[in-house]
Formats: sequence, C-alpha cells, structure tokens
Amino acid sequence: MQIDARDVFLVVDVQNDFCPGGALAVTGGDEVIAPIHRVAPKFQHIVLTQDWHTADHSSFATAHPGKQPFESFEMPYGTQTLWPPHCVQGSHGAEFHSGLHLPQAELILRKGFHRDIDSYSAFVENDRTTSTGLAGYLHERNLSRIFLGGLAYDYCVGYSALDARRLGLEVVVLRDACRAIGLNDSVGTTERQFAESGVLVIESAELFG
Repeated sequence: MQIDARDVFLVVDVQNDFCPGGALAVTGGDEVIAPIHRVAPKFQHIVLTQDWHTADHSSFATAHPGKQPFESFEMPYGTQTLWPPHCVQGSHGAEFHSGLHLPQAELILRKGFHRDIDSYSAFVENDRTTSTGLAGYLHERNLSRIFLGGLAYDYCVGYSALDARRLGLEVVVLRDACRAIGLNDSVGTTERQFAESGVLVIESAELFG
C-alpha cells in the first residue's frame, strides 16, 4: 500500500495509564510502540491524541458514590462506561509513554478535558455533538486518508475510525499497532462496525509490500 501526501497517521493515546502498570492498563499496551515506530517514517503527517481528564471527571467511577469501575451509568448524553481515574491532567499517567518517540508529529490533540463529557473519539466527544476540531484541521490541510494505531483498539481507536468514516475519510486501522481492552464483546462489536462502515483493517507489514 502506497502512502502519499494526503495520508495522516493518527496515533491514539499511547499514555502511561493505558500501558502496563497504569491505572487503566491495556494488556500489552506498550507493544504498540514498536510497530508504530516502524511505520511512522512512511508518513509526512502524524497526529497524536492524548486523553486529558479533570481529576473529578464524570466518567470516573469515583465521581458516582456506590459505583464501581466498568459499570454502566446513564449520563445526560447516554450510557457511559465508568472507568478508574486515569490520564488526569498533568499527571505521570497522562504523559506519553517514555518509549514513544515521534518528535515529527505536527499536532497533539487533547480530548476528554470537558468534565461532564467523556471523549473516546478523536473527532467527536461522547455526546456525539461536541467536535474536537480534528476534522476541520484535516480538511484545511487536505488530508483525506487516515491510518490509525494505538490504544485501545475497541474504544478510542475504534470510535475514531468510525467517526472518520462518517466524515467521509478513507480509514485504515493497523491491527498489530493496536491493543484492545476487551470489555464484554467490545472487540467483536468494533470489528462488525468496521466491516459495515468500510474501515479497512490491515497488518502494518502491508505498508511495506
């Protein structure tokens, strides 16, 4: 697969709290770094996302007395999974993993900083109306195909990929550059949605064929 000037590599949430030892660790989360580094030199354009929550964020189970992490809770915008506190603004857990080295990235997009709205997608927050501004950024720069890697495959990567398709972008997910949380049937649901919406899932080696 050929990479050209219209392509952008979106590296999602490779942060300490999503890696082993973190507050919301994804199994093998740090294993995404090596494939991300392998493919990054192929791209002229790289964007990083960073989960960036307030300490009292409404998506945290601790904000709801009697609730436990991974339970569902009805927010004004719909059903929300409650999480352990993670990626709190300015904390070590919110920092990019020290092994991630992408100084050529052109944009760091922080999401989830509105206290009352969680944000999985890099494009639209969980109320499905609040834009992050990424769509406009890509449009202004004539970037029309998006490749994704990072954490987690079945949440922030998946939501970002599906929203990119809704916005009319071509979307490719690099499966070996992602790891999943695997909560209930989240992986299966994500992959069914990918198939229905036209998200292409490949291995990063296919970029070198």
